[in-house]
Amino acid sequence: MQLSIPLAFLGLIETALLLAAWLAAAHLVAGEDPWSRAVYFTAVMLLSLFALGMFIARQRARFGGILVRIVTAVGLGTFAVAGLFWLMPHQELDFMELAAAALFAFAGLGISRTVYRRVAESALFKRRVLVYGAGIMAESLSHLRRRTDRAGFEIVGFVRPEDQLCVVDNSRIIAPHARLAQTCRQLKIDEIVIAMDDRRRAFPLDEMLECRLDGREVTELVTFLERETGRVRVDVLNPSWMIFANGFRRNRFRLAVTRLFDICASLVILVCALPVMLLTAIAIKLEDGPRAPVFYLSTRVGKRGKPFKLIKFRSMRVDACEERRPRWAQPGDPRITRVGALIRKLRIDELPQVVNVLRGQMSCVGPRPEQPEFVVSLEESIPYYAQRHCVKPGITGWAQICYGYGATDEDAQEKLQYDLYYIKNNSFMFDVSILLQTVEVVLFGKGAR
Repeated sequence: MQLSIPLAFLGLIETALLLAAWLAAAHLVAGEDPWSRAVYFTAVMLLSLFALGMFIARQRARFGGILVRIVTAVGLGTFAVAGLFWLMPHQELDFMELAAAALFAFAGLGISRTVYRRVAESALFKRRVLVYGAGIMAESLSHLRRRTDRAGFEIVGFVRPEDQLCVVDNSRIIAPHARLAQTCRQLKIDEIVIAMDDRRRAFPLDEMLECRLDGREVTELVTFLERETGRVRVDVLNPSWMIFANGFRRNRFRLAVTRLFDICASLVILVCALPVMLLTAIAIKLEDGPRAPVFYLSTRVGKRGKPFKLIKFRSMRVDACEERRPRWAQPGDPRITRVGALIRKLRIDELPQVVNVLRGQMSCVGPRPEQPEFVVSLEESIPYYAQRHCVKPGITGWAQICYGYGATDEDAQEKLQYDLYYIKNNSFMFDVSILLQTVEVVLFGKGAR
């Protein structure tokens, strides 16, 4: 994952604000030993903010949504701090001190996020980008509609190579009157993005080398889009980039760490969620009768295309589960039961998949497994779709956090781009980050259907 400098500064500022919130509350109620409590409070609150997606560079929520997330994060953090102090015998909890700290924290976080939005959207933290190319590849940069995809840079203009197609608006074309390096100096360019349709002709090798030695970044279009959007764009992707790009590493140590992490995380989830799972099983029986099955076994495609049986709580009618031809779930799908609608919204129906993880068929984090019938169709229509099966599928994943429920081939292609990003950049800390951010998906029902 790429480090966002503005978010790193924001994290430091909010760490100081949270420490100050507890110290101010301790001073107000004359609490003892405020520093150790302040550290516990700050650590838990930061974790809660992270889990609610407050440190994601591509956070798409508007200001009202940000305030809701702050309220939720502070509320969850307050309960977590109370539970932590209750488990620690040497820490006596003063509820007035905790309540005052939570109020101060909410006020401080609200102010810091308001200031951050104004600063982050200004030109102060945006890199000035010059695009070398004006054809179809370069035009793809004009199709970045999401505000978060364009938050980190500003396109100063496009340079059209000689004898190459131009589809970019002529008003955005820059015709250098001197060497490219001189033009970059005049325009204060930070980065050059190579977006030529045909790099075999008219590639200015000497000029690009001069720009690179002049201290400017020179980046391929696919790499640039990957960094800025958090996905690998398959419409501009070529196999050589996947072969030579950094990432896609899975050595034995990494696989062993992943497996250990999956086992530990699954056992923790199983123990913590067991009461919820028992209540869900009872609710399914009460709605559909004592003979109705609680679980639903569905054939899915796993690592290297190997099929396995996915375990879920049954959320559809029994006769719907017996349909021979699978189809995507749609909004208001009549096949979904009342209990099924609730457990789908809260993602409770996914909990039995920890058994698949313990069996080694899945990981906690990875691309979502699809049914074989869908896979055959999608591999024929979407390039590079088969490559998502080079890793184990997961209960949650980068695509689930960044994109909603997919019910069309177009949705499948969008999610594939996030899956390829995860496969390329997978790491232990990335997995932990995704698991924490899944809390936001569950609490706000993102992508549920």
